[in-house]
Amino acid sequence: MADSTSPHSDNVVVIGLGRFGGAIAASLLALGHEVLGIDSDERIVQDWADRLTHVVEADATDTDTLRQLGVQDFPRAVVGIGTNLETSVLSVLSLSEVGVPEIWAKATSAKHGHILSRIGAHHVIYPEAEMGERVAHMMTGRMLDYIEFDDGFAIAKVRAPAEATGRTLADAGLRTKWGITVVGTKMPGTDFTYARPETMVPDGALLIVAGNTKKVEQFAAST
Repeated sequence: MADSTSPHSDNVVVIGLGRFGGAIAASLLALGHEVLGIDSDERIVQDWADRLTHVVEADATDTDTLRQLGVQDFPRAVVGIGTNLETSVLSVLSLSEVGVPEIWAKATSAKHGHILSRIGAHHVIYPEAEMGERVAHMMTGRMLDYIEFDDGFAIAKVRAPAEATGRTLADAGLRTKWGITVVGTKMPGTDFTYARPETMVPDGALLIVAGNTKKVEQFAAST
């Protein structure tokens, strides 16, 4: 078990290795990033000792501790603590005080998120709310996957409508009719294909579409 790692542009500090923070740490590791995991729970640290190259039991609310670990040299950090509001807030504050350039933090409510933003979090994540909204769209519409952005823009994966099957995207005219952009097509078991006007839409194809949230929802409801 190591208590520090050398700074690098791809390195990330993850504070709180519970379900959310642990999932982020594991995903970052799988993507080839160096991860320094910090948690105050000895049991959790021991559990992660064989999975993360760098993991340490420490109090992330203490700025001196963070400096001793070299956290100030990391370009970004994630605070995955949600249930303990005080620890979450103080960890973000400590990261801000040691000068971490980019801080991501989990919030469990709008008020929690507002506080985190005010004290130094550059990106606030609402995993429960975002997943709830995503599932609601998938349940009530015909979307297979859905992501909505803050500015009224959405991306969705839907089954190709009958009006497009067997035709090129240019002939189908989905953009003209629905006001959405087809980003790509995919058949089960095949690679993703970036959309071009001459792209043929076979029966059973999936479409990745993007555009105004309402227009994407209307298009998905028609498929």
